[in-house]
Amino acid sequence: QVQLVESGGGLVQAGGSLRLSCAASGRTVSSLTVGWFRQAPGKEREFVAYVYWLGGAPMYTDAVKGRFTISRDNAKNTVNLQMSSVIPDDTAVYYCAARSPRSGASPSAREYEYWGQGTQVTVFS
Repeated sequence: QVQLVESGGGLVQAGGSLRLSCAASGRTVSSLTVGWFRQAPGKEREFVAYVYWLGGAPMYTDAVKGRFTISRDNAKNTVNLQMSSVIPDDTAVYYCAARSPRSGASPSAREYEYWGQGTQVTVFS
């Protein structure tokens, strides 16, 4: 069983930065494909980024490319999402999620088995 806990959300002014962290327990993040997703009010949950357990380049949705960076910290057993140059459209509840250990990479939320409780990010202009 994998448990995920997000932290780091909050209020941030447009153009600013925020760092989200996803702490995993039950498995090491080095054996997990971990993704970040977000859901804005009245919208469906959407893919933001993932890091594949086997390594390789992370994947991002076009809307955040060049602004967000996903990274894995094996020593702390966390997966982080560094958000820079944020815009009001980034406002959402952000969730981290993990696929079953040693599963492939995917941007589809349906392929992720384990979910955190979410952390609110609000960008104001």
